[in-house]
Amino acid sequence: MSENRDQYNHGGMLAFIFSMVFVFVFFVYIVAIHPGVDLGENLQTPPSPEQLLADAKPVDISGIKEPWVPHEDMVKHGKKVFSQNCAMCHGNEGKGDGAAGAGLNPKPRNLVEGHWTKGGGYIGIFNVISHGIPGSSMAAYGHFKTEDRWALVQFIDSITQNKVKEDPAKVAEFAKTAQ
Repeated sequence: MSENRDQYNHGGMLAFIFSMVFVFVFFVYIVAIHPGVDLGENLQTPPSPEQLLADAKPVDISGIKEPWVPHEDMVKHGKKVFSQNCAMCHGNEGKGDGAAGAGLNPKPRNLVEGHWTKGGGYIGIFNVISHGIPGSSMAAYGHFKTEDRWALVQFIDSITQNKVKEDPAKVAEFAKTAQ
């Protein structure tokens, strides 16, 4: 009365062998053949300790009565505001190569080259910061304090190669009405 039980396990053994062969072939493919995955990481050099210390020093702009007039402290404050709010898209140097900007279409503006779509200069840059650019990924930052927006304008003007000269009287007139 001995029964042959081999027939009941034949399908399971075939499935096991197939699975093991598949896993082995897949492993060989991944290890030896597949070229790997390029994550397209935008590696950036971390700031030096000297830069961190220089950036950590607070800049007091409270005594500046006319924030639209070029001032070294406004540029320093603008750099700080830029690194906290704009560098993620525009990049640390303003070249439009920020990590978050890689997924945007159209790409963020290269502020160093400064091919302005809404006009450069203090008035144009202030308007873009305040109102954004409709139809693009440039959001409006009108909720920032006016002094911070002027500091951003001065910082952007300090790094751009495409400077637009404006009449200081027109900038002052615009600044008094702009909020």
